[in-house]
Amino acid sequence: MSEMKNNNSAKARGIYLLPNLFTTAALFSGFYAVVASMNGRFESAAIAVFVAMIFDGLDGRIARMTGTESSFGVQYDSLSDMISFGIAPSLVSYNWALHDLGKIGWLAAFIFAVSAALRLARFNTQVGKVDKHYFQGLASPSAAGIVAGMVWLGQNFGWDPEQLHSLRYVAAILTVCSGLLMVSNFRYYSFKGVDLKGKVPFVVVLLIVLGIVVVALRPALVLFCVFTIYAISGPVYTIRTVRKLKMKHVVGEDDDSDDEFDAETENKEPENKETTQEPLNVTDLENTDEKKS
Repeated sequence: MSEMKNNNSAKARGIYLLPNLFTTAALFSGFYAVVASMNGRFESAAIAVFVAMIFDGLDGRIARMTGTESSFGVQYDSLSDMISFGIAPSLVSYNWALHDLGKIGWLAAFIFAVSAALRLARFNTQVGKVDKHYFQGLASPSAAGIVAGMVWLGQNFGWDPEQLHSLRYVAAILTVCSGLLMVSNFRYYSFKGVDLKGKVPFVVVLLIVLGIVVVALRPALVLFCVFTIYAISGPVYTIRTVRKLKMKHVVGEDDDSDDEFDAETENKEPENKETTQEPLNVTDLENTDEKKS
């Protein structure tokens, strides 16, 4: 019996290999992005951030499909996200354009990094407590996509921050705004409600192929535009769905107890509403019979 207990405890102490390999690959891509930016290979650094997004999107899905989810994998994935989508984009942006701004430059990069850390910490504490169809604040991979897309786009178009001094301030503004959106309370659609196992019309497959072709033509421009539009969609959606915009809808503690979102909840009738009827009293029936007689 003791030997069986020892074997079971040994198995419990192990970790699942397959999903954590993808998490490690995402972490490696983020680390490589930092090293590449330090050596002046900014295009490779930006591409590495997007590669980290692919691995980060696969590890969780593979864990759920293979039944290899674990608390270790959750924590490891969160730390990997901090490196790949917090530290890496901020340092890539700093090495590309922000270092010439002095204190303003490294403070802008720090704001992005600390915002990613706060965003991940808040997300980990809200698992199972919020609507899974929406993110509270911009997700860290999307924010990293804006910063990495900016650097990749600048390299493709030959924009040199050493010559275009205004580009440094544009990079600082984009980096800071992306970071602040992560710690905001704006609601972003999470796409977790999309059923990848279900059947779709044939035209959907054609649209996916068309989208891949468009991305392949100008990947830097398309990816930067896609992530920027997604970042803007959060404030737009929040403003349109609240009765009156308050500070708690932008930043701070978000209390959903007063149900401020009116467009989708106010006009929606509860499902399976059953009509209740009070039971008739026996004395009331006798009184009505006496009146009739």
